[in-house]
Parts: sequence; structure tokens; C-alpha cells
Amino acid sequence: MSPNLTTISDGKKFMWDGRLFDAREEALQQAETYQKDNFEVRVVEQEGKFLVYTRRLVKEVVVASA
Repeated sequence: MSPNLTTISDGKKFMWDGRLFDAREEALQQAETYQKDNFEVRVVEQEGKFLVYTRRLVKEVVVASA
């Protein structure tokens, strides 16, 4: 199995966290942990395994003055 390192969902790019989960529940638990750390998460099933893709949520953009 060779999972994609990235996926596009709703026009947004998500990165695979590098782990394969045998059970959906395990993947959802990991996804919940990422969500608590301000990540947007997608859980994808591929070839009987579950993958977690994440994307950091942008809360604030700070522009430094020159």
C-alpha cells in the first residue's frame, strides 16, 4: 500500500500524518487529538486501512511592518 501524502478536500490541501490505522475508531481518536490542537482533519479509508489527513487552521494572520 502506498498512500498519497496529500489529498484535496473541499478545495483545501491536507497532509497525511504518516500512520496507518486498522480500525476506524483508532483513526477517529487520533483525529480528535489533532482537532484539539487546532487542526482540520479528514479520515480516509484506503485498502481496508484508515488514514488521517490534517491541515492547520489559520486563526490569525500577522503582518510585520517594515
